[in-house]
Amino acid sequence: MTIELHAWDTPNGRKISIALEEMGLPYVVKPIDISNKGQFEPGFLKISPNNRIPAIVDPDGPDGKPVSVFESGAILIYLGEKTGQFLPKAGAARIATLEWLMFQMGGFGPMPGQVHHFLAVTNEADRRYGLERYSKETVRLYGVMDRRLAQVSYFAGDAVSIADFAILGWAWRHERHKVDLATFPHVKRWYETMMARPGVQRGFAVSLTGK
Repeated sequence: MTIELHAWDTPNGRKISIALEEMGLPYVVKPIDISNKGQFEPGFLKISPNNRIPAIVDPDGPDGKPVSVFESGAILIYLGEKTGQFLPKAGAARIATLEWLMFQMGGFGPMPGQVHHFLAVTNEADRRYGLERYSKETVRLYGVMDRRLAQVSYFAGDAVSIADFAILGWAWRHERHKVDLATFPHVKRWYETMMARPGVQRGFAVSLTGK
């Protein structure tokens, strides 16, 4: 049965379109136009009470009953468990997958997201402090990722996982948050490898805006 993906063309939306394509799950995009406050519509709030994209509706949820899931990290875990793909069932690889997924959710997303925000601030006094603070932290996080990827092929180890999909959604915007991947060669190697995957390419190609 076809999953509904309620999303917009953002890093968090792309995490899920990539995962759905990589997992081979049928889905249909339901665009939520956040530029026109579509995330506050009552119908969307029923499935995403924090008025944030993405969210999914799976008509074939647990016990064959429909289920909705919000928060991109929760969606990735749900899809990994549903399909048995990209989320190890146990052991060190599962622990590493969840660690790096939480790393993205708690840091490598919120921090570059703040860079994006302060780059758009026109008042220089307001802009300077925020941009310096969050740019510094974003660069630090790239350093954390680079050191990890100096040791392993992917964030959870030798195989692609949902953690890679989550982090890729934000690394995709490295130019927007003013990071040169050449400064982080192991991240660059990983990024180019991920972006060459057919499923990832399809996940980025699909329209999340209905256009």
